[in-house]
Amino acid sequence: MSGKNINLTLKIWRQASPKAVGAFAEYKISISPDASFLEMLDEINDNLEKKNELPIAFESDCREGICGTCGLVINGQPHGPIPKIATCQLHMRNFKDGDTIWIEPFRAKAFPIIKDLVVDRSGFDSILQTGGYVSVNTGGVPDANAIPISKDIASLAFDAAACIGCGACVAACKNASAMLFVSAKVSQYALLPQGQPERYQRVQNMVAKMDELGFGSCTNTYACEAECPKGISVTNIARMNRDYIKASITANPVD
Repeated sequence: MSGKNINLTLKIWRQASPKAVGAFAEYKISISPDASFLEMLDEINDNLEKKNELPIAFESDCREGICGTCGLVINGQPHGPIPKIATCQLHMRNFKDGDTIWIEPFRAKAFPIIKDLVVDRSGFDSILQTGGYVSVNTGGVPDANAIPISKDIASLAFDAAACIGCGACVAACKNASAMLFVSAKVSQYALLPQGQPERYQRVQNMVAKMDELGFGSCTNTYACEAECPKGISVTNIARMNRDYIKASITANPVD
């Protein structure tokens, strides 16, 4: 790493357990502007451990913007101030010397805090289990690739499938809605021939599970799309709503 270090004040949410009362704790750090945001947290934790203090609990895995586990709210924005990146892709050069940075977990009834910056996002897994699959036996890869799909439809399905399930859409929504996530998972199958057998049962099951878990209603403010690290479009929500209406008015909906 190179460049002159920047000095920062960090206000980080600390909460010992789900039922504990949390609060912001203040930390000071001098860090290279070339460090990633998670590397900065690693250094904070190294310093805490040297003083025999409890490190800050936060999640990360791939650190390449793929897995979606690293989500944090940074100065009020899910994943921080740079659009279309995950927290792990944010670097300290996007902050100025002397800045104060507020760091907190994704906040939603359906994302209960486990500890510090770690939240329980298993609700997303429950939603996927109700319909995030196809029953069609497409055979091996060559057989699946032999099914004709137009380039435009394939591109739309691929764009929807880019969702990494990080939960930024929920954290950005004032009602903590999971509509963007659910619609992306619905759309990636609804657009393809392999996803047709369960198409309408899928949307009913996944929406029902979303509601059961306590996610809120869509606010139509597009905050979800603005904060999504993969730029998932709200047009997926419109597609999901159309499928849900079709599934609700007839047992055998047709396009």
